[in-house]
Amino acid sequence: MADPELEKIRNQRLAQLQSQYNNENNSESQRAKQEQIKAQEDAKNSILSQILDQQARARLNTLLLGKPDKGKMVETMLINMARSGQIGKKISESDLISILENINASTQSATSVKFDRRRAALDSDDDF
Repeated sequence: MADPELEKIRNQRLAQLQSQYNNENNSESQRAKQEQIKAQEDAKNSILSQILDQQARARLNTLLLGKPDKGKMVETMLINMARSGQIGKKISESDLISILENINASTQSATSVKFDRRRAALDSDDDF
């Protein structure tokens, strides 16, 4: 008594239910990932607000706007220092500036300009 049309309708309905189930699972996993990312951001902001005073926090935010890579590196470094117990008091703006200067000094490569006079043909000895 298996009607081919009835079987076709059942298969379509089954496929529809399976796709709805998969979409719900995907949206739930995306929601869970977003919540996890938000929780990590909240924890990071909480730690930074505990170890930085307002002016230092403002300077760090300015750095994040101007140079996001360097700002994230400094944030990570400060959080690691706080977790390891290297920071005993709130960091002031001047302390943060000195940390940034130390980072700049260690990461900055020496820039040199080389000028090859033979290729440029600007030899002043030929002109009398």
